[in-house]
Amino acid sequence: MDYKNSGVDIEAGYKSVELMKEHVKKTMRSEVLGGIGGFSGAFSMAGFKNMEKPTLVSGTDGVGTKIKLAFVMDKHDTVGIDCVAMCVNDIACAGAEPLFFLDYIACGKNIPEKIATIVSGVAEGCLQAGCTLIGGETAEHPGLMPEEEYDLAGFAVGVVDESKLITGNDIKAGDVLVGIKSSGVHSNGFSLVRQIFGTTEESLSRYVDDLGATVGETLITPTRIYVKALKAIKDAGLTVKGASHITGGGFYENIPRMLPEGALARVNKNSYDVPPIFKLMAKEGNVEEHVMYNTYNMGIGMMLAVKAEDADAVVKAVNSAGDQALIIGDIVAGDKGVVLL
Repeated sequence: MDYKNSGVDIEAGYKSVELMKEHVKKTMRSEVLGGIGGFSGAFSMAGFKNMEKPTLVSGTDGVGTKIKLAFVMDKHDTVGIDCVAMCVNDIACAGAEPLFFLDYIACGKNIPEKIATIVSGVAEGCLQAGCTLIGGETAEHPGLMPEEEYDLAGFAVGVVDESKLITGNDIKAGDVLVGIKSSGVHSNGFSLVRQIFGTTEESLSRYVDDLGATVGETLITPTRIYVKALKAIKDAGLTVKGASHITGGGFYENIPRMLPEGALARVNKNSYDVPPIFKLMAKEGNVEEHVMYNTYNMGIGMMLAVKAEDADAVVKAVNSAGDQALIIGDIVAGDKGVVLL
């Protein structure tokens, strides 16, 4: 009896590391000290030591049950982007620049080529966010997970000068809401998605004219990363008073998280076109509108609160970074919360 006979293939682990190195190398920032494959990752503080009060901001998340689509479609090169996005978008809401990222993959069986493909997506997400994939772990769990399945989670660390933290404390009546468009469903609410569409090869390969793609292709589209958009606003000398990453809980749960007491967010739901995938979900799943806005991003992945006089310039800055922004609401005095008009 040996370790391999018990279900853990150490040699496969070595091969996975070798295959993923080419992807990891692409993400290296100058602050990274040491090579790939050590017991830990070292990151120099030299780049931000001149900040008055450098403040570390961290976030951790996973891909959730969206990963089931990757299994069925045998497509593993995008879920890593989702994993990075879910973490770096959260810390970007605080005004932080993502510095480095670590991933954790738990699998039933280590298939090196599959693991390397997953990590290629993580690396791509890091490139989009401008951070380094500084380390990670692949854990083989025979007997605990089916051989063909895996789970993916990550952890990001960023930095911001304390004086530049986005807290939402200064949001007040008269401020304007700028929404940045999503790339689709992103990585939340997939338990309901799977109930609506199913997760068979047949159901996911169904082509829908309104989508211009199959159901599966539309749903597995990776989460949009908003780091560059927020950096573009900062570089333009503009101030974001509050930022909300629209994830699980949709508009109703996430927008109030950036608001101080006495501030009510009003969103004009007719100010932009809701992507076809959400309309299809509501129709085929017979899902009420309130539930849709309480579960999904409905086409807006990031919500910003800015001064009214800055709103047009903020939209321009975001668009210049390759995203799509538009004014979709405002802030009025009232009980802390959100209403859709």
